[in-house]
Amino acid sequence: MSSGLLRPGLEGGLGPPREVRKMNRATVLKLENLVHLHCACRQLHSLPYRKVHRAQWKPLHPSAYPTLSAQLYSQLWQANKFSSVALSQYRLLATDTWEKKQKQKLSSIKPKVKKEVVEIWQNMTVEDLARVMNKDIDHVYETLLNTNVDLDSLTSNSVLEEVWVKEAVKKSGMTYKQRELKKKMRKNKDVVKRPPADPALLTPRPPVVTILGHVDHGKTTLLDNLRKSQVAAMEAGGITQHIGAFLVHLPSGEKITFLDTPGHAAFTAMRARGSRITDIVILVVAADDGVMEQTVESIHHAKNAKVPIILAINKCDKPEADPERVKKELLAYDVVCEDYGGDVQAVNISALKGDNLMALAEATVALAEVLELKADFAGLVKGVVIESRIDKGKGPVTTAVIQGGTLRKGCFLIAGKSWAKVRLMYDENGQTMAVATPGLPVEIMGWKEIPSAGDEILEVESEQIARNVVDWRNYAEQQEKIKQDIEVIEAKRKKHRDEYEKQQEMFDGLSWRMRKRAQYEAGKDVWFLRPKEREESDRNVLPIIVKGDVDGSVETLLNILDGYNAKDECELDILHFGIGDINQNDINLAEPFKGIIYGFCVNADSSTQKLAAKKGIKIKLHNIIYKLIEDLKEELSRRLPLAVHELEIGEASVLAIFYGTVKKNKNVPVAGCRVQEGQLNRKMKFKVIRNGDVIWKGLSTSLKHFKDDVQVVKAGMECGLSLDQYTDIKIGDQIICYEEKEVKESISWDPGF
Repeated sequence: MSSGLLRPGLEGGLGPPREVRKMNRATVLKLENLVHLHCACRQLHSLPYRKVHRAQWKPLHPSAYPTLSAQLYSQLWQANKFSSVALSQYRLLATDTWEKKQKQKLSSIKPKVKKEVVEIWQNMTVEDLARVMNKDIDHVYETLLNTNVDLDSLTSNSVLEEVWVKEAVKKSGMTYKQRELKKKMRKNKDVVKRPPADPALLTPRPPVVTILGHVDHGKTTLLDNLRKSQVAAMEAGGITQHIGAFLVHLPSGEKITFLDTPGHAAFTAMRARGSRITDIVILVVAADDGVMEQTVESIHHAKNAKVPIILAINKCDKPEADPERVKKELLAYDVVCEDYGGDVQAVNISALKGDNLMALAEATVALAEVLELKADFAGLVKGVVIESRIDKGKGPVTTAVIQGGTLRKGCFLIAGKSWAKVRLMYDENGQTMAVATPGLPVEIMGWKEIPSAGDEILEVESEQIARNVVDWRNYAEQQEKIKQDIEVIEAKRKKHRDEYEKQQEMFDGLSWRMRKRAQYEAGKDVWFLRPKEREESDRNVLPIIVKGDVDGSVETLLNILDGYNAKDECELDILHFGIGDINQNDINLAEPFKGIIYGFCVNADSSTQKLAAKKGIKIKLHNIIYKLIEDLKEELSRRLPLAVHELEIGEASVLAIFYGTVKKNKNVPVAGCRVQEGQLNRKMKFKVIRNGDVIWKGLSTSLKHFKDDVQVVKAGMECGLSLDQYTDIKIGDQIICYEEKEVKESISWDPGF
């Protein structure tokens, strides 16, 4: 049979696999042979019973097989036809069976679940990614655990690299598609300063005078005597630690607004801020001390702000006072008094006794008249935040100086990223004020958030405008932060790329085995550490929380901590800072980090202290800033590992070398020594010094005085000393006996005071 009969309907198209076709073909061939044999047997069996005439037989041909008659051929052909039909039916049946099995297999496979698709874009923040995936922020952190992302520095507003975003989406069982963000240019809704008013509409205002000088030179005492108050008596430690604004009424009817700034070295930022918002600077210098560090700093602040100076030489009542020496010292800093041909007024005073204070006030008023200080009383309000704090009964409160306009109850103000509808106003004595005009200090109540000291205050027409301005400023700050984050990311990428290229250059030309070996050798010291040990060995950290009573105090503390320069010894991690008393939220924040809470001029109620004691959190309260810094330095020093110091006990010189038996060891070199200082103790450690270099350290195996084993040999005595496993001892060597002691180290950080 031809191959075309054997494979009907299977050529072309999709059929069974090759293995199935080969198996079917073998089966068909076997069945075909059986059918042929069966038909042949039936034909042969039927021959004796058929009535076949002899004439039908033809003579035999010379062949190996007999030739059958036409009828037999016909019957055989019919049999073959039957077999072909049977085989075709079998093939069809086999094909149908295979197709049914394939359909059953395909139907048993469950359809794939379609993954959720999220849209991603460049510069996505953690909060953006959590929102598009419909997950919380903690879920995003979990997906980034095994990546190179620094999770400790990651916040909800941190910008993620595109690789990290894709990795987080993939681990969340989702797919992503890129989305091109159409950047909409937001309209700038910020408020700007009004143009200067018509000079004809301006009215004289009280001068704003800042008192600057070195700590303990009598600035606050001077102000006390001017306003007949006791401000200095209320200051912790006798030093001013806040910037204060006071209105002083002179007997002549004139008014002067004084700003009292701290003289301590820590409050540089406060003094700089005071000089920027003032009209006149009174520089207080003690006649007995002369020009000091903060005096020079105050001069620089005044010159940078281009503010005129009046020199007040204080403590002239003291016997050792020398005002002329002060004037001469100031010449070196380009402060030339009128006595020496300059334009700086100098007044000798005694703030403690009140001597010559009116002369100082008159000099200030005279200079203010020369400056012709005027302001617009009718326009919109503008001013400067001097200080801000949280009052338990009033909420956020700011101390401000009005520079223009007239402030009234109900005005809408903007300062930094906060706004206020003025509810109440107070003077420096706590009395309610109806209006506040230019040049006057005022406490403002009604702020939604605490503005920062130094922020400019501007009045707007409505609450909606105030909200829009704050929204715009928050948006602008966020955009600036995103820009900075991108710059940091790009810098890190460049650094990693440079490190990778440098590493590749090191491994260039090495086989893969040698490269792996080199990488192993480079990192084996860290790999063999347990994860916990590795983390502890990498970082020595002191986490802290800082709370202060006013914004300026917190600013000062943060400025001091910014100068911390001992990170290689112990890192200082500021978990949080804020204004107001210490509360339970601060305790909960410090608990996971085992942090310490430092409070400056604030309190912690009994429930907060009990919670802190229960959770093992330290609360340290201070009213004097340098004591707080000293406490912090002690705490940092406690985190340092103990240092091993060598305490010398005695010194001996080698005079001769002997050989003897020590602990059954023969021919052991023994140093014949004379003790020069102190004593040699058998139980202590020894070191050998030759030509000024230490060449050996270890223990001794024996110490003898003549033939007796001894424990101690004192100065002036001779002895024989053998050293453990050291035989290269020579005449003239020095032998030092010392004791190792663990000593507590101190942090090397110097805050500058």
